[in-house]
Amino acid sequence: MVKPSKKTAFEFKRLKQSGSLVSKLVCVTAYDYLFAKLLDPEVDMILVGDSLGMVVQGHSNTLSVTLEQMIYHTQNVARGIKESHLCVDMPFMTYQVSPEEALRNAGRLVAEGGAHSVKLEGGKTISASIQKITAAGIPVLGHIGLTPQSLHQLGGYKIQGKTETARETLIEDALAVENAGAFALVLESIPAELGQAITDKVNIPTIGIGAGPHCDGQILVIQDLLGLNSDFKPSFVKTYATLGATIQKAVKEFAFEVKSSQFPSKEHSFYVGS
Repeated sequence: MVKPSKKTAFEFKRLKQSGSLVSKLVCVTAYDYLFAKLLDPEVDMILVGDSLGMVVQGHSNTLSVTLEQMIYHTQNVARGIKESHLCVDMPFMTYQVSPEEALRNAGRLVAEGGAHSVKLEGGKTISASIQKITAAGIPVLGHIGLTPQSLHQLGGYKIQGKTETARETLIEDALAVENAGAFALVLESIPAELGQAITDKVNIPTIGIGAGPHCDGQILVIQDLLGLNSDFKPSFVKTYATLGATIQKAVKEFAFEVKSSQFPSKEHSFYVGS
């Protein structure tokens, strides 16, 4: 059963359009129950990103992630949520073939996964799919700028919108996504000035990741935020803890105590008659 969120796509959009979005939206990407439970009281939106292909599965990109895997991880996150809005990425080739197929797959993510909304990468080229999905009553979060599913076409993970032509194209994409019915828009890896220009131009909230301080909200991956992956340190990520080192220290201590027979001690053992 899909649990309703207390923080809704309708409300996010209404706040921007009424000029009442005085507090910026806090969004975090996570992939499991425990992190969702820890995040839920503090954030407006939890995104189950197809970045799990890299963060959880260890791949070099997101392209191999399947719809079934996204449903599974969304189910896990949904169990940890009481208040946050739950959005999920539609993985590669689940919405690009046709609007009808996009709607069918979006429906599975909501009905089976427990998502409150779905996220699609792209602008004008996927506006028909956004329109089809939203017309069926499923909220859509847009995503333009650096779109990881298009990494081969973009030539890798590079900043987008640096030229005047690219800037105008992204503004057109933002308006197309809004006009198609999206309730909000992720802006990834674009110049801060362009992030501000798009935020000022559209009437839906913008959520930035490497898009400067002027967006209506910000999103980071929980593992990046907590400093769990020392191999991945893009300039737009701020680490608020260094838990990777803390975990390694704890495991090293555990290993030492096991090898030296200090663990388990009497207090961590069971005895007949005690």
